[in-house]
Amino acid sequence: MSDLLADAVTELYAADPDGFTERRQELITSAREAGEPAAAKQIAALRKPTRSAWVVNRLVREDPQVKSRLAALAAELRDEPSMDGTRIRELTAARGRLVDELTRQALQVSDLPAPPAALREEVTATLDAAIADPEVAANLGTLVRAAHYAGFGLDPMTPFPEGAPSPSPSARKTPTAPASPRTPKPSQPPAPAPAEAAAERDRRRQEKIQMAERGVAEADRTAKSADLAEQDLEDTVRRLEAELADARQRLAEARRQSYRAESRQRRANAELGRLRE
Repeated sequence: MSDLLADAVTELYAADPDGFTERRQELITSAREAGEPAAAKQIAALRKPTRSAWVVNRLVREDPQVKSRLAALAAELRDEPSMDGTRIRELTAARGRLVDELTRQALQVSDLPAPPAALREEVTATLDAAIADPEVAANLGTLVRAAHYAGFGLDPMTPFPEGAPSPSPSARKTPTAPASPRTPKPSQPPAPAPAEAAAERDRRRQEKIQMAERGVAEADRTAKSADLAEQDLEDTVRRLEAELADARQRLAEARRQSYRAESRQRRANAELGRLRE
């Protein structure tokens, strides 16, 4: 990556997306004038981030420790099969706390006065995906759209910035070709030994438990997001009600002053008329 492109990426993905297109064109022009047509072409290929992606990008650029914290927890979670149920539950709870903390931090760093619940949910989903998939984590700071964690890696429909690596093979759904009618049916594998069968059942049971615990954690985060959105709206309603009550008081005082002024006006006119008689 050339210096011009690196500088453009740093600036564009940290700046407000409302000015992305205009500033990108200015950087393209500067690169061409500097005799860097290849960099100009690469800058032109940079895509404007969504508001939620920009919030996460800005969080990572304001606090570089975010990526290392997510990576550390992801490394522990990848060792889940070797852990007991208690340790898995502890890590699942730690994951929920970290994602909630970073979501709040991201919305604070973004300086948005009243972030909507949908934005909060997309930021949360992206941080979850960063823990689940290393490629999402690697792209934090240059995300174009929010990523979504569906239980196993990255949602294959989530796009990446220009030049970023494509999703891992485990995240893609590759259709298999239908078998030829003439292909002989493979022989059945021998039945597993009782000990192996018990180990396989235990492994599948642990996988189901892990998936269920992740589902609970996701539901908890969704409920917390809904509660926060409700609190935000309640605060807004209370503020508006207070402003309305204050406006009504000012209106009542203005009416009283207007009535007094009209009374003084009538008395002055009456006095003027009396003097003219």
